[in-house]
Amino acid sequence: MEKDTFTLRPDDEFIELIKLLKLKNIAQSGGHAKMMVEEGSVKVNGMLEFRKRKKLRNGDIVEMAALTIKIQE
Repeated sequence: MEKDTFTLRPDDEFIELIKLLKLKNIAQSGGHAKMMVEEGSVKVNGMLEFRKRKKLRNGDIVEMAALTIKIQE
């Protein structure tokens, strides 16, 4: 499984799930990111996540297929 990190900007408390998927080039577009979440392809902290605008904060772990992303400050 590939592991990656995403560092929040100093002024940001969180990043929305679909924005993370787009920024990390996991989804080709916002629509694709929404579809991935709606289809149950994404887990946050070990639980399936269906909220497209889920706020990801420091320490959260996002999992998809063979990729894990840890959110950090």
